[in-house]
Amino acid sequence: MGSRPLLQRVRRYFLDTWNQFDITALFFLSFSLLHCLNHRLFPSSYESGRTILCLDFMIFTLRLIHIFAVNKQLGPKMIIVGKMMKDVFFFLFFLGVWLVAYGVTTEGLLLPHDRRIPWIFRRVFYRPYLQIFGQIPLSEIDGVYFGVASILMEDANPCPNTYANWLVLILLVIFLLVANILLLNLLIAMFSYTFSKVQGNSDIYWKSQRYNLILEYHSRPALAPPFILISHLHLLCKRHIRKVQLVEIREGLISLSPD
Repeated sequence: MGSRPLLQRVRRYFLDTWNQFDITALFFLSFSLLHCLNHRLFPSSYESGRTILCLDFMIFTLRLIHIFAVNKQLGPKMIIVGKMMKDVFFFLFFLGVWLVAYGVTTEGLLLPHDRRIPWIFRRVFYRPYLQIFGQIPLSEIDGVYFGVASILMEDANPCPNTYANWLVLILLVIFLLVANILLLNLLIAMFSYTFSKVQGNSDIYWKSQRYNLILEYHSRPALAPPFILISHLHLLCKRHIRKVQLVEIREGLISLSPD
């Protein structure tokens, strides 16, 4: 029974989104530094460590968004962004089905003889996604052939098949109609509903965020690492040398000592 509150606190710690950011960032930092220090034994590990360190910087920077919870205007916007991310997640299911259906079909019609697997996957997913934003490969659809010198090269792109390029144009029109008009407007409507729903209760959301933030930082030391050791030494002196009892926080209630 005594270990149950501890397990609950550990579980609550790992379920918190910002704590997950911290754990991921620290794991990436340790992993990248380990790779960078071993670059003399494994020269290729330096590049992988540098890549992970760049991603780790992005995670550490995004962690700063937590500070916005104090502000009355920016605090509710964090809730709105979080709920919109959930809307985007469900929206990607619809978009992914259309991307795969259109990408595989156009790849089979335009470049049926290409055997390069990485390039096939790139064109199936990457090219339809860029076409949503207006980047349309008209040279491949219209059947513009490359020069003889480029065709004879080993890694040259194969010539597009012109047998059914008219069908690719029809599929492109249907894909852009569904993706740009139907699905994007559906996403905008979901965003509008989420914004109006949260904005109507913005004061309640902000007060809840502010309370949780104050509760979180109430018992934390004032100094940041690596100077946090000074705060711990000061805390040790207060408790064990000066015999000063601390304020305890349990389940959101601040209970003072009887003295």
